[in-house]
Amino acid sequence: MLKNYLKIAFKVFLRRKFFTFISLFAISFTLIILMVATALFDNIFAPQPPEDKADRSLYVFGMRFQGPENQSTGPAGYVFLDRYVRTLPNVEKVSIYTTPNTVYSFWRGAKIKSFLKRTDGEFWQIMGFRFLEGGPFTADDEKSANFVAVINEATRHKFFGDESAVGKMIEADGQQFRVVGVVANVPIYRMNPFADIWVPISTSKTNAYKSQLLRGEFQAAILAKSTADLPAIKSEFESRLPGVEFPDKREFNTAIGGADTFFEYTSRMLIPSQQMESQPRKLLVIIISLMVLFMVLPTVNLININVSRILERAGEIGVRKAFGASSWTLVGQFVTENVLLTLIGGVLGFFGSQFVLKLIADSGLIPYAEFHLNYRFFVYGLLTALFFGLFSGVYPAWKMSRLHPVQALKGAGGSR
Repeated sequence: MLKNYLKIAFKVFLRRKFFTFISLFAISFTLIILMVATALFDNIFAPQPPEDKADRSLYVFGMRFQGPENQSTGPAGYVFLDRYVRTLPNVEKVSIYTTPNTVYSFWRGAKIKSFLKRTDGEFWQIMGFRFLEGGPFTADDEKSANFVAVINEATRHKFFGDESAVGKMIEADGQQFRVVGVVANVPIYRMNPFADIWVPISTSKTNAYKSQLLRGEFQAAILAKSTADLPAIKSEFESRLPGVEFPDKREFNTAIGGADTFFEYTSRMLIPSQQMESQPRKLLVIIISLMVLFMVLPTVNLININVSRILERAGEIGVRKAFGASSWTLVGQFVTENVLLTLIGGVLGFFGSQFVLKLIADSGLIPYAEFHLNYRFFVYGLLTALFFGLFSGVYPAWKMSRLHPVQALKGAGGSR
């Protein structure tokens, strides 16, 4: 029976090419967009190396400083983080580092653009980089202002080709550094560890950062001793903000911010609130709602297509009933067609998603991007498409199959 269902289904698909194309396009396109969006979401927010301790990590990405007439939002100063973050209790490690800065190098007649991040030695103990050669610089290197650097694989290739880089000198931002380690490339959307070149903070061209309390270019990573300590660390940091000692309270007198995950900080930035609260649940609801809405629109079109397809085949139903086909046989035929269409659309959606993600990664628009499909969400999306496909096919098929053969044939004549 199933073999006959499949034979008839393929003949119907080939005979009604327009309906087949529209149905497959709706299913596959919806799955491609869903998978690409999910892959982007996963790669930006989900724990991934080198942030392999993300389950017990928090970050201070930026602060809002307010005053009677002034407001400033962005990365904090080194002094602020050193004074109010580095001294937090129940913390295993705290690292302070700059946001990535664009620098240029002139090497063998070529101008090379790189992203440079200045860090302390603790940075390498919080982040789990994969070293291809050498190792990280240490807290002593930072304390002694040693001109050493860790570079990524792409930077090694730009400067030294396929040769080893450890021990060689590299020029960046007008300064000379000795390479002590090479790490695997980190995508730019992993904002905490991302850079091309990492050097000690103390090698900065000036010591001005040592007096910057508020506005600066620094962020902090906090590694808790255990996940159970995270709520207490968040609470302790927020309790310290009212006691911030401002140099001029006529300019700034209020500090607003928090120790967050990247997703929590994103919710602070995207969802307006007077106190810039972290609202991760609301942001998650918004994202899920948008994804569901996107799936519902093509699904409604798919339902309409399936209903129209079945109604147009009233004559076929009448003829098959006249020759003794049961209602269950007819329903089974339409269910088989819908399931087969959904599975074919799912296969096209799967390979289409892989192709689009590879296209984005290979385009170079997102440096060092590596995207991977979330197979769990793919299955959810496919099951959702399958459910709506069955829902849109079973009821009208059952209704038509209950008609008397003469009524079905009249319905077909009326539709023409």
